[in-house]
Amino acid sequence: MRHFLTLADFTKDELLEMVALAQKIKAQTKQKQFVPYMEHQTLGMIFEKSSTRTRVSFETGIYQLGGIGLFLSANDIQLGRGEPMKDTARVISRMVDMVMIRTFEQSKLEEFAAYSKVPVINGLTDSYHPVQLMTDYLTMIEFGKDQNPVVAYVGDGNNMAHSWLMLAAKLGFELRIATPKGYECDKAISEKALSMAQESGAKIIFGNDPKEAVKNADVVTTDTWVSMGQEQEKEIRMKAFEGYMVDNAMMSLAKDEAIFLHCLPAYRGYEVSEEVFEAYAEVIFSEAENRLHAQKGIMVWLDNHRNQEEGK
Repeated sequence: MRHFLTLADFTKDELLEMVALAQKIKAQTKQKQFVPYMEHQTLGMIFEKSSTRTRVSFETGIYQLGGIGLFLSANDIQLGRGEPMKDTARVISRMVDMVMIRTFEQSKLEEFAAYSKVPVINGLTDSYHPVQLMTDYLTMIEFGKDQNPVVAYVGDGNNMAHSWLMLAAKLGFELRIATPKGYECDKAISEKALSMAQESGAKIIFGNDPKEAVKNADVVTTDTWVSMGQEQEKEIRMKAFEGYMVDNAMMSLAKDEAIFLHCLPAYRGYEVSEEVFEAYAEVIFSEAENRLHAQKGIMVWLDNHRNQEEGK
């Protein structure tokens, strides 16, 4: 059984297959050709963390593929009343065809997958956000930034930074990560990415100078400085991240034709200025739309692989 828990679980070719499927299905969708790749299938969507884009994109996506999505918040199921994750997995996976989970600890996701009879997709954990990186790469392709790109990530060493590490290490491009001291990426994840990069030829650079990271970059990206569950740290974080806002002065250091990406929600005046956000709004909201199409590619790929394994 193949699950989509982190990009490290796939080969470069497999990731590119998923993106190619997303491109194909997006083109069909734009032509109002809704091919029922997953006809009559049910996607269980477990949310321990709330979301706008994740719910809308997965629920719409499975519908456009011919199936149906079930929204399950922690308060809607026994998981929220203390049922063990493994028991929830063994029950739900006998009733649905695929599961998406948006939760806190990566270990909870992995436990669910270990006991699941159907493919499980990581809709976000505190460690990784792989569906967003497939989305970002699809957007890079559409804006002509997929050939040997230099990507600069500026901000918190969080799940988005970790996922950029996995994508760069698998696909073999240059990634520069600039974080304030004390907010670096997880050491074990960083070491894993560096090890993977030796095989792919990726160049991964860590530092604390955002301007140095952005210099001559093809893609500049960031994320919120205060993620869900960190609200009590807001004032401390605002001070620590001074100088890390992507504004016009910082973007001017990148290549003239560089693009700016943001997974949203964006907090203007913090990680990105109003001027930069609006200047790259077309890219950013194309990226937001691509969550829908990238995730359809992932779901169809997983379903195809399962069918092949079962000899269907």
